[in-house]
Amino acid sequence: MRPTTGLSPRPADSAASVGVEIQDDGLARVTLRRGHAGNAIDLATARGLLAAARACERAAVRAVLLTGEGKSFCVGGDLREFSRLTGEALEKHLVAVTDALHDALRTFASIDAPMVAAVQGAVAGAGIGLAAAADVTLAADDVTFTAAYTSIGYSPDAGVSWQLPRLVGPKRAVEMLLTNRRVPAAEAATIGLVSRVVPSGELAAEAEGTARALRRGPTSAFGVTRRLVASGQTADLARHLDDEAAALAAAAASDEGREGVAAFLDKRAPDFTRIPSRP
Repeated sequence: MRPTTGLSPRPADSAASVGVEIQDDGLARVTLRRGHAGNAIDLATARGLLAAARACERAAVRAVLLTGEGKSFCVGGDLREFSRLTGEALEKHLVAVTDALHDALRTFASIDAPMVAAVQGAVAGAGIGLAAAADVTLAADDVTFTAAYTSIGYSPDAGVSWQLPRLVGPKRAVEMLLTNRRVPAAEAATIGLVSRVVPSGELAAEAEGTARALRRGPTSAFGVTRRLVASGQTADLARHLDDEAAALAAAAASDEGREGVAAFLDKRAPDFTRIPSRP
C-alpha cells in the first residue's frame, strides 16, 4: 500500500494542473498549466501527468506533444508545497509525488506513440526528466537547464540520474548534478540533451509540425524502435542482434510493414494512419 499524504489534491486540481486533449487524428496534447508557478510539480501536477499518460494509453494515440504554459517549461518540484511539511509527513508526501510522476513516465515510455517536448525558459530538476523522456526534444533559444537538486540538499528523481548519463555521458552528467551549473540552449544541443534548438518565436509551430509528422508515421514500428534503442543501452550485442532480427521479421509481416513496402513499390506515400494503433 502506498503511503498517504497530508496534502491530497482533488481530482479537479490535477485536471487544472495538467491538460490533455486527444484529437480525432490521434495527436495528444499534454500541457503543464501552472505557468504562474513555473509549472512546478506539486502532487496535483504529478497525478495530472499520470492521468494524462493513462488517457494516452487508453486511446492508443499516435503521437504526444508535451508543452508547458508560461515563461518556463518546468522548474522542477514545488518547493513551496514541500516546505509546508516536515519529517515523516514530508517523506510520505514526496513518495506520493514521485510515485505518480514516475508512473506517468513509465506509462509514456511503454506506449508506441512517440513524444515531442517543446521546452522554453528555465528547465530544472524534474523538468529535465520530463524533457529527456521525450523522443524529440525541441528547445527555444532562450532555454537554460540546471539540475538544481543538490543545491537544496536533494537527490535526483524523474529519471534524471538515469537519462542524463545516457544522453550526455557519465562525466558530464555528474558534473551537472553536482555543480548545478546552467546549461544554455546551444550547449544543450551540442552535448545531446536536446534534439535541436529553434528561435523562441518558432518553437510552438516547429513542435506542432514535428508531432503531426510523427502522427502520420508507423506507430507500432515507432514503438518497437523506441524500445530497441532503450534496451540497447544495457543489452549485450549478441542478445540485441537477436532482438533486432525478431522485431524486424514481425514488422515486415505486420499491416504497417506490408503498407510501407507496397507504397514503396507503387511509388506513392504510405498511409499508415488507416492502420489502427495498438492500445
